[in-house]
Amino acid sequence: MTWSFGWNSSLPVYYIQDENQRVLLYASAHTAVIYNVFKNNQHHLQGHLNVISCLCISENRRWVATADKGPDCLIIIWDCFTGIPVHTIFDSCPEGDGIRAIAITRDAKYLATISDAEIQKVCIWRWTLAVETPACTLNLPKEYGFQSYLTFNPTNNKELVSNSKTQAIYYMWVKGDILVHSAPLLTEKTFNKLVGKFSQSVFHLNLTQILSATMEGKLVVWDVYRPLLSASTSLGFPHITPCKLVHLQKEGITVLTTVDSYIVTGDIRGNIKFYDHTLSIVNWYSHFKLSSIRSLSFSKTPATPPTENTNYPPDCTLKGDRFIVRNFIIGTSDASVYHLTADETKLEKLFVEPKDAICAISCHPYQPLIAIGSFCGVIKVWDYEQKKYLFSRIFEKGLGVQSLTYNPEGALLGAGFTEGTVYILDAMSLESEIPEPFKYSRTSVTHVSFSHDSQYMATADVSFTVAVYVVRVKNGRRVWEYLARLRSHRKSIRSVLFGVHLDSNEPRLLSLGRDRLLIEYNLLKSYKDHLEVLDIQRTDQSSYPTCMVWYPPLTKELFLLICNSGYKVKLFNSTTKMCRKTLLGPVYGSPIEQIQILPVKTPLELQKRYMVFINRDKVGLQILPVDGNPHKTSALICHPSGVAGMDVSYDGRYAFTAGGQDRSVVQWEINLSALEAAVSLGGEDLTPFYGLVSGGREGRFYRELEDYFYYSQLRSQGIDTMETRKVSEHICLSELPFVMRAIGFYPSEEKIEDMFNEIRFSEYVDTGKLIDKINLPDFFKVYLNHRPPFGNTMSGIQRSFDILGFTNSNGKKAIRREDFLKLLQTKGEHMTEEEMSDCFATLFGLNPEGWKSEPAASSLKGSEICFEEELPDEITAEIFTTQILGLTISQDSGQDPTVSEVERSA
Repeated sequence: MTWSFGWNSSLPVYYIQDENQRVLLYASAHTAVIYNVFKNNQHHLQGHLNVISCLCISENRRWVATADKGPDCLIIIWDCFTGIPVHTIFDSCPEGDGIRAIAITRDAKYLATISDAEIQKVCIWRWTLAVETPACTLNLPKEYGFQSYLTFNPTNNKELVSNSKTQAIYYMWVKGDILVHSAPLLTEKTFNKLVGKFSQSVFHLNLTQILSATMEGKLVVWDVYRPLLSASTSLGFPHITPCKLVHLQKEGITVLTTVDSYIVTGDIRGNIKFYDHTLSIVNWYSHFKLSSIRSLSFSKTPATPPTENTNYPPDCTLKGDRFIVRNFIIGTSDASVYHLTADETKLEKLFVEPKDAICAISCHPYQPLIAIGSFCGVIKVWDYEQKKYLFSRIFEKGLGVQSLTYNPEGALLGAGFTEGTVYILDAMSLESEIPEPFKYSRTSVTHVSFSHDSQYMATADVSFTVAVYVVRVKNGRRVWEYLARLRSHRKSIRSVLFGVHLDSNEPRLLSLGRDRLLIEYNLLKSYKDHLEVLDIQRTDQSSYPTCMVWYPPLTKELFLLICNSGYKVKLFNSTTKMCRKTLLGPVYGSPIEQIQILPVKTPLELQKRYMVFINRDKVGLQILPVDGNPHKTSALICHPSGVAGMDVSYDGRYAFTAGGQDRSVVQWEINLSALEAAVSLGGEDLTPFYGLVSGGREGRFYRELEDYFYYSQLRSQGIDTMETRKVSEHICLSELPFVMRAIGFYPSEEKIEDMFNEIRFSEYVDTGKLIDKINLPDFFKVYLNHRPPFGNTMSGIQRSFDILGFTNSNGKKAIRREDFLKLLQTKGEHMTEEEMSDCFATLFGLNPEGWKSEPAASSLKGSEICFEEELPDEITAEIFTTQILGLTISQDSGQDPTVSEVERSA
């Protein structure tokens, strides 16, 4: 990670250093960012697997604590001066819910957290002792509401206050590591007035009271009673009681804090007000026209006394004294961050980031520029080398940017919006190139693509429709016009891709949908309101495709590379659309969702290409050509809440990922030498592949594979033959499916045909010959690349029975025997009666060799009766899997389960 664009505006921004260095701390997705404004550099505190849910900083700005929520949640304490984590708490929430609120004492000795669980738990940690268990804990009743804010008493480490929208809670840490609490319930009768919803609470400057702010502009004042602790009476425990309700202001209070001798509020109107200890107003800032205040953080440097050279404003008291306060940072709800210099009352805008999800990013084709579009209707362009914001455009309300793409010349920027509008913008000014935007879709435009000569632009929307726009010359000017659109898919469109016809240099257009259809359009024969379809091909039988790109020219044959939900990468001949190769893709918890080929800078790099990919939450790199070697890939978490988009810089040095709902874009530096080193350490030839099977090269599985392979040679020559055996290193292709099934992989007939084509045509382009045999190493690779990556999972098989079956008397999904046999003979790759009889005869031990039998009609009928008697009246997923097929089913892992081959057969 080299830079993080955007920040989580729902969390506070902290002021770390003032004076000569203006340094801020804020959260961006799963990373805490230390940003030096004057030097324009960032330091990233990376260590969380999930999005950071809360953070806090010590009074001296030395220690930072961050926490997240989700699986394997962490609490990490960082040394802010060095950026090094000094302590990590791994099991803070064994339930995996994470942390909702966090606070640190003034002297930084103790840390307090509130969990995000249904039953919230308050914990206090002696983190400086590097302990893994809290010093004390307290479970909060549900009726207290969801506690979302927590803070310590700045003068007493043993006292805390938290609040939900409906209830404030006072805690005191007493001897014996016990946490006692007091949470009086306020009703309308308490003050005979409506209290409102709480936002934040603090300890009053007088140390005997607590203040809770409400979204109605009121303050609830609580009296704190600290009698001597006594175990004999309940009155001995500390508690709070409501004292008064102060109607402080009209605007709802969003932030409540204290600094020096002031109580400070920020409200929904963008006002910041300062009160003294009697809650009399001293000064306020209301003329800046800010949006709702989210956070206020004051400099650790005290305000300097007034001199002749200072220009502090007068306060609003009758005396009119100078209003002396520290400089502070303001974070607002529209994702803006400001710095206010108290001397001269100078407000500076430090940065403004998108306040809504970011799904659209695009890199300029020959300059270090990146365009970022947000659902809030903002497009911003950055120089990612200089880390400098250049220019932006804010579109009218209701227009959210969903997709962005530069044309190949870099002069235009195509933009698709959430409500169906399409703009073509000037890349340098973001002004519209067309008089009126195109509005031919009623749903979000998810893809925008330009042809290589910029004569065509194609878009795809959520309604499964592809639209094409074309450049016409009118009155000596190039004008963009709408050509045609077609609802060509039945499910969501995953890719819209332009290519080039090899014989004419004319553009060609293809679309790929989740309906497993690859469609090519005939642009030359298309005319106004008519988009001609040239070709339709199905890419998969069970898994659905996720993305496609043109495979780089590493071979004489031109391929389309298509990834699917089964963690496979498929290569299709660009002309015939024949599947020429199926390979195991990167397996990092979820299938690939988007890929791009790294550009090359010199002709020497043409034979060594790389691919950048994203899946649900990771960004990764893979060395080409794709061959299933797991060591040729590397990936890391980039956006735990989900990656929404990806692009690559024109020179191949950086990859950029958009985080969608986390409102951030991250710039990643690509280190190819590190990946090459990992590949060399993984071994050569078959060595990396042995690790993909249980036991490796010397394990039981591989030895069984060898036995089956050579037994297949005997089978093909005849088990009972008396002729001299022909020893060979190969088996004929016709034996391949039998060996596959013998080792536990059950490919469909279509997949078998794909394997045959892959092997037959493997040398055809180079030699013009077809291959009709395969050796053991090549067979091993074909097996590893085609099999389901996680084996046959029970959840996949159960899904089939949930769809096809009925609920039996035991509450399980089952299929009746007669329906089961009918399905096998009529649906999918249906079996003939003879094939079905032969299979069941083998499964039930009537034909153990697995040969296709050729029984007489009478014996066939007898075998039917025999195997039907073996089948139960009702077949469940468990019976089908274990009793009929005799499969070993792997435990479903945390990975997304692939669609089982048995599921497809069912």
